[in-house]
Amino acid sequence: MAQRQQLIECPPSRVWDILADGQHYAEWVVGTKEILHTDRDWPTVGASLRFRVGLGPLTFDDTCVVRICETRQRLELEAKAEPFGTARIAFTLIPWADNTLVILDEHPLRGLGARLHGPPVELALHLRNRQLLTNLARNAQDA
Repeated sequence: MAQRQQLIECPPSRVWDILADGQHYAEWVVGTKEILHTDRDWPTVGASLRFRVGLGPLTFDDTCVVRICETRQRLELEAKAEPFGTARIAFTLIPWADNTLVILDEHPLRGLGARLHGPPVELALHLRNRQLLTNLARNAQDA
């Protein structure tokens, strides 16, 4: 299971504002090229966003659905990344003095990604999520 944490030097409400704005996920989610559609009620449970992900000219259009939403505390998403399957992506926000400790936990749920999950996939997720948290911190601190 790929779990990372990062202390972000701003209050949880600012970090939450970034997580709650589905239209801007492409600005901080590594690999996301653009947001195609975000439900108006994002990030309520069941809301989804469609996005284009890829590397260079190779792209896929996929979907992310909110599975758990506890405002300003926890957001859990299920991302569909065909042909690889689905993944659980969970953000937990913990107040830490005037700052926010963000814990990001991601792992494959179904499909090829879950069947092939092992050390190489873990390494790739850790590297990707380290950059994702850095981007999230930058966006929250600049807000």
